[in-house]
Amino acid sequence: MQFDHVFIPYGAYWSTPFVRWQGSFAHLHPMRFAAEVTKRALEERHIGPEVFDALFLGMTVPAKHSFYGAPWLAAMVGAPEISGPAINQACATSARVIGDAAYEVEIDRERCILAITCDRTSNGPHLYYPNPLGPGGTGEHEDWVTDNFDFDPYAHNAMLQTAENVAAEDTISREEQNEVTYLRYQQYQDALKDDAAFHRRYFVSPVEVKDSSGRKKLATVLDDEGIYPTTPEGLARLRPVHEGGTVTYGAQTHPADGNSGLILTSQEQARQLSRDANIQVRLVAFGQARARKGYMAQATVPAAQKALQEAGIDIKDVKVVKTHNPFAVNDIYFSRKMGVALDSFNNFGSSLIFGHPQGPTGMRLTIELIEELVMRGGGYGLFVGCAAGDTGAALIVHVDAK
Repeated sequence: MQFDHVFIPYGAYWSTPFVRWQGSFAHLHPMRFAAEVTKRALEERHIGPEVFDALFLGMTVPAKHSFYGAPWLAAMVGAPEISGPAINQACATSARVIGDAAYEVEIDRERCILAITCDRTSNGPHLYYPNPLGPGGTGEHEDWVTDNFDFDPYAHNAMLQTAENVAAEDTISREEQNEVTYLRYQQYQDALKDDAAFHRRYFVSPVEVKDSSGRKKLATVLDDEGIYPTTPEGLARLRPVHEGGTVTYGAQTHPADGNSGLILTSQEQARQLSRDANIQVRLVAFGQARARKGYMAQATVPAAQKALQEAGIDIKDVKVVKTHNPFAVNDIYFSRKMGVALDSFNNFGSSLIFGHPQGPTGMRLTIELIEELVMRGGGYGLFVGCAAGDTGAALIVHVDAK
């Protein structure tokens, strides 16, 4: 899908820090939390909610009252007259939310859409499905987060197994995975330099976390929480999760909690809402693909290729690449097949290190993509990530920094 008339106002996007599950955000309702963050972000950017024509919500883990989706969230952010869809496409949710919202702007250039992605993997719902025909009328049950990590009903494998499948087929060793994990950890340290100057370009921070009454402050979150120090020696000591495998807990991401948001609109309105009218951010293309059953990490390559084809450019034309990499295997495979050096992409961090709240992961990475492009004087950028169901999704953006 190609876009010619869709723009993201520079700076009209934001993200919370990501907090490892069962951390400081573990008790916060994801939609209420996203509403609080969005209201604050809009106020800080001097953008009134009356400018929006629709709200697109991306969320993958159900929460109480999430049945009411985008209309409820829109009301909480101060725009009770608008509505929109709620989208769940697993880890591709952010890319799909952005792509779908962009399509609506492309066909109606007067529209201004607020896109919000949020998830709380902590304390995910424990669901009971009635089955009157079961033994004694006993139903079935599911732990929404952990059970779906562990079992794909089509491929009949855990997500971890998809990484092992790709590692075996493409001869990706445990040592290579450790090297890439440490590289990604080092890149993330660059985002923390100068009092986390890179994160301060787009974070809503500090976040004061309160109890259910809203009166007692439990914590203040300044930056990503729950990231363990990583060393080559420490990675080497870890054993593979599966006997005879190659993937350790160190070479994969961790579930997390958080939310992100951004605005999509016309060129003229983007200029009006931008923090710097001399910087133009255009969404160029969206692409998606599916790998064969049980090989999720491979899906990023055809997804990226489709987005590049839609944009009419080659990977050599891309200045900045960001990937959602739940496993180090993902980046090794992508590097080999796309012909890009491992140390040339995922500057300032990736989900392998800062965690994975599912819905907002790709949106935060897209925001980081835009900011790095601005820092480097503009050009094309690619975001791509894999998702449950052996799928992948990709976005191409172009930044003109005059």
